[in-house]
Amino acid sequence: MPSLIEQLPKIVAEGRKEAEKILERLSSPNKITLQTNELVLPSKERSGLYFGNIPSLGGSAVETLGERQLEIKGVETKGQQKLKSEIGGQWMNRLIYGDNSLVMQALLSGDAATGMPSMRNKIDLIYIDPPFDSKSDYRTKIILPGDTIEQKPTAIEQFAYSDAWKEGTASYLKMLYPRLVLMKELLSDKGSILVQIDWHVGHYVKVILDDVFGKNNFINEIIWKRTFSHGDVGQGAKHLGRLHDTILYYSKTDRSILNLLYTPYSEKYIKDFYKYKDEDGRIYRLVTMTGPGGASKGNPRYEIMGVTRYWMYSKERMQELIANGEVVQTKPGNVPQRKKYLDEAKGVPLQDLWMDIAPIQGQAKENLNYDTQKPLRLIERIVGLASNEGSIVADFFSGSGTLAEAAEKLKRNWIISELGKPGVMIARKRLIDYDSKPFLYQSIGDYQKESFLQSKLYRRIGDLAEVVLNLYGAIPFPDENNPGRNLGYLKGTKTLVMVDSPSKLTGYPTLKRAQELRESFLGGWNKVIVLGWNFVFDIGNQIQSLNDEKVEVLVIPPDLLDKLKTKSGYEKLVKSGDIRFSSLQYLSIKIPEITEVSTKGGKFDEIVVNLDNYVLLSPDALPLDDKNKEKVQKIISDDPLALIEYWSVDPDFDGEVFRSKWQDYRGNVKNGIPDELRVTKEARFLTPQVSHKRKICVKAVDVFAFESVVVWEDK
Repeated sequence: MPSLIEQLPKIVAEGRKEAEKILERLSSPNKITLQTNELVLPSKERSGLYFGNIPSLGGSAVETLGERQLEIKGVETKGQQKLKSEIGGQWMNRLIYGDNSLVMQALLSGDAATGMPSMRNKIDLIYIDPPFDSKSDYRTKIILPGDTIEQKPTAIEQFAYSDAWKEGTASYLKMLYPRLVLMKELLSDKGSILVQIDWHVGHYVKVILDDVFGKNNFINEIIWKRTFSHGDVGQGAKHLGRLHDTILYYSKTDRSILNLLYTPYSEKYIKDFYKYKDEDGRIYRLVTMTGPGGASKGNPRYEIMGVTRYWMYSKERMQELIANGEVVQTKPGNVPQRKKYLDEAKGVPLQDLWMDIAPIQGQAKENLNYDTQKPLRLIERIVGLASNEGSIVADFFSGSGTLAEAAEKLKRNWIISELGKPGVMIARKRLIDYDSKPFLYQSIGDYQKESFLQSKLYRRIGDLAEVVLNLYGAIPFPDENNPGRNLGYLKGTKTLVMVDSPSKLTGYPTLKRAQELRESFLGGWNKVIVLGWNFVFDIGNQIQSLNDEKVEVLVIPPDLLDKLKTKSGYEKLVKSGDIRFSSLQYLSIKIPEITEVSTKGGKFDEIVVNLDNYVLLSPDALPLDDKNKEKVQKIISDDPLALIEYWSVDPDFDGEVFRSKWQDYRGNVKNGIPDELRVTKEARFLTPQVSHKRKICVKAVDVFAFESVVVWEDK
């Protein structure tokens, strides 16, 4: 096995080739697109009456809403337009779910659906904290009422992590190289990238960064002391304590933004140097005014206060300082010195050794129980250092969304993406809790379609459908009866099986087609099972409206195409039988209550929405071991709504884009629910009346990050 140094030229060559292919595809008709799942207008439940994004004062104060009518009505009017016309020309921050390689390709291509142009050369700062090592043993702890569940990485995450590390560090660098090329394409000419890494791969990543960004564009190797001590050091230890991370800082050009920051003086420094106090109580120190380098540096020489020296100021400026009381001569004959006041001191110029930002402690307010969460102060420093107000900043391994919060606080625009749905869910809650500006929650338009288009084994959709039928245990029909190769049957039964395309969203037309085939195909069948990849947002509603128990809809595992990249992957699946086609989860609500309310500003609707029930995927389909599956099954039986992590309401749904105008989530301490592990089951808010039939859409996300949508329409 060649050493990693010997492998590096091949890794770089392959990375360049892959990046070139990706960039060429950007101009092809099959461009990767982003799908907008939500327009989030942060307005978290505060145990009161709400109007759009703006909390009312509650009770009789609802009459004062008339003063805000025009402002709020303007928001509502926009909410009735299509997304492109609604936000066209305006910047929208973005939280994106999906593989960051696909995300960056979509950003480089531009987003026609929202009218957002290509982000090429638009981003001033990219900060990334990529995983340092395999996460095959990483588990997410989910705390539920009365119990704690440990969830393994989702199937997509497991595959991504194992794929990135299947050949150790070499695989990791192969994963990272083309992504760094895409990041360089996204950076503006005044942009920079900061890559946080640790001892596992840090030196190799620097070599890769040198190749992508150029050795001359390396600015700093920043050392952040991330912990105080380590339990892996003690008697018998084979290494010293590993206390720091490295942040590699590169610019795209020599015109990058760099804002000089300062850190506060230590108490000891102040005590040792700021020893003096004016009559008005101002504390100061004394500093030299002599000119270093003397005449060779052009410093003037003259006599002042009985002392002749080379000085750093002109004689006129020196006399001005004396007149202002800023010069002190401790006794006749001593060299005069200048006062430097503590209240005017900026502090110590920032260096490349950061030891003043503590790691997140267990009881810290900002602790979100996310495994790789970084302190907000650390990310604020990075954002402040390498971007300006109004800059676009991005993080493509965003984890819990710390960069987005830092950007909100420092008035930057932001884009963050994350592969893990738990991280996306935490980031969305975090931003709502912060009362952030409105943002888009997006995902890769057709994740399975993109995987299929990049597949080398399945050139036709029919080839893939036949593989899915076999994995489900169905026998495909001969080609003469089955030109699409997507129909089969379960042996010994009268059950028809239909596989939908990864290029389609399974919805009502597919269900109707399945019914027709059940009745007419080769003499008819007792039941039809539809296997789908992607689904329309309200598939649960459509299945219920169909009201046909002889039509069953199952979900094809979202990571199946990744596992089918190679023939050996397919053979392994067939041999193990380790593949589960799960049922859809769905949410139900009670009939909403709508009451007309008169205020000084006019008439409005008070809407009350109550959750009714939540039906989860079978626990067998979740990334859990048997013990945790039993825990989930008990909660499903006893209190299924306890599984809801987050829910939101669009009170005037246009049928296209979900506008999240009211939200509640576990951990929202202001929602009036004494149990932080539960959400409120009732949403109550005011909204302008509408002339058309009102359509209310409710979206819920469970603790496993599965989403469900239900739509109610006024009769």
